[in-house]
Amino acid sequence: MPQNRLTRLFQEKSGNLLNIYFTAGYPKLDDTVTILEELEAAGADLVEIGMPFSDPLADGPTIQASNQVALENGMSIRKLMAQLQGVRERVSLPIILMGYLNPVMQYGFERFCQDAAAVGVDGFILPDLPFAEYEEEYKPILEKYGLSLIFLITPQTSEARIRQIDALSSSFIYMVSSASTTGSQVQTNEGQQAYFSKVKGLGLRNPLLIGFGISDRPSFELACQSAHGAIIGSAFIKALQQPAEVRENVRSFLKTLR
Repeated sequence: MPQNRLTRLFQEKSGNLLNIYFTAGYPKLDDTVTILEELEAAGADLVEIGMPFSDPLADGPTIQASNQVALENGMSIRKLMAQLQGVRERVSLPIILMGYLNPVMQYGFERFCQDAAAVGVDGFILPDLPFAEYEEEYKPILEKYGLSLIFLITPQTSEARIRQIDALSSSFIYMVSSASTTGSQVQTNEGQQAYFSKVKGLGLRNPLLIGFGISDRPSFELACQSAHGAIIGSAFIKALQQPAEVRENVRSFLKTLR
């Protein structure tokens, strides 16, 4: 697979990578590119843009609520693709689209890949895309457009499946910190640390980013001890709810992390 911004990032920076998640069309419909610009300026390493869906299974109440607001604002995949037109003239950090299969299939899977690649997207997280179907049907389409698919692993994922995911991955593996939904705080309990240590000890070829429950500098730094970086979502969505202007909210939140 040809290099994209994601694979280059992991070659150039080996640790303390900060991945910020936000929901497209939230808090306002046209905030998407503004937030992207400010995240790059404030020092994020990569960005995950959530495509709003009415039933976001893995997401906790904060992100679910942002999905609802974004949908009410009129956000859709088609609208997001339009917003991202020309974004690569202003933003260089890797962009991942995160969402669920139903709206993507309605849009058309190959058309989705083609349009995303055309606006400069680097990869996708689609948690409900079945592994076998990806391998048999969708992998060639993603590769055709130079896109990465990022898989999630949890404390319940078997070593055999983790190794299978590692073999099929081309950028990084999303290491879910616990079996809960997003927004649940990372704990320093023995079980979680044993899970982190076990996965780190597998000698995987792909970098690991830890997500779910990373909300501030201590939890970010703790996660970075066990992985190449961490993903912050719910805490950033809460920061966007503050009364200040959206650019200021982005800058203020990232200052608390770095």
